[in-house]
Amino acid sequence: MSRNIAEILADAPTNWGRWGPEDEVGMLNVLHRTEVLRGVASVRSGKVFTLGLPIGHPDGDLVWPPRTPTKHFVTNDHGLYAAGKRKPAPGSGFEYADDAIFIYCHGTTQLDALGHIWYDDRLYNGYDADTTVGGLTRNSIEKVAERGIAGAAVLLDVARYRGVDSLDHGEEVTMEDLFGAARRQGVTIEKHDMILVRTGFYLNFLQGGTLQYVRDAVNEPGITYTEEMATWFYEMEIPVYGTDTMGNEQTFSTRTRTTQPVHPYLITRLGVTMLEMAWLETLAADCEKDGQYRFLMTVGALKIVGGTGSPINPVVVK
Repeated sequence: MSRNIAEILADAPTNWGRWGPEDEVGMLNVLHRTEVLRGVASVRSGKVFTLGLPIGHPDGDLVWPPRTPTKHFVTNDHGLYAAGKRKPAPGSGFEYADDAIFIYCHGTTQLDALGHIWYDDRLYNGYDADTTVGGLTRNSIEKVAERGIAGAAVLLDVARYRGVDSLDHGEEVTMEDLFGAARRQGVTIEKHDMILVRTGFYLNFLQGGTLQYVRDAVNEPGITYTEEMATWFYEMEIPVYGTDTMGNEQTFSTRTRTTQPVHPYLITRLGVTMLEMAWLETLAADCEKDGQYRFLMTVGALKIVGGTGSPINPVVVK
């Protein structure tokens, strides 16, 4: 008999009320100053990597249906001046270019707000689902953006651990895969680490576009809900979990037989910030080369009032 998500998560650990009845940033509360300094202490060479995907690429952007790719509009350029439609600035004579974009808040590399997912009409920390109507008045991305994210992060290259360029459609990433990748890399996952998992799956989009990536439907590889996973994330107090996929988890769980059970667990029950669609290929190649899989990571979200998420460009310093 199939179960709904409320039944699956009924006995799962929760952080509701842990940081008070007004908390709206969840597990980010553990990233206090000592955790930031722990991340800074991992910097050795000063090498910088950015994890954001290109936005408005000529070859197209990957987005979760039914969202549409970013639309980029040039609103002013030299052509308008040459055609006499614009005049240079009075006195100084300079000209300028300008543009605008239409982008889904979850349409590229992004953070999920804690109000992005809920079930049984309750958001993280018990807030009513009615607080999402017309924009989030609780658990919005603005709260995360005001706080900022900085601390120690670890890359777990599951694809290399498995000996493949990319995991296959719908594969489960088990906890043993995470621990095995850590062992292979010689890195210890510590309490309060931010976790990045490379599946290599985005390479399917680079090689074959959306049709190759999606096929008949979105069917990404990733972790899924188990009691072991639930206990580990809770006890390790992982503040941020990110991957190179759109959904950060096995799209249809082979364990629970439901769609994406990790989102309501990590976001709604624990208050973990989810970082999705990270570009990890360049970072992973460098980690494989120099053997350093621990680093400082900072993430700045846009202060979107009432926003359910935000485009980001995370910065890693090794």
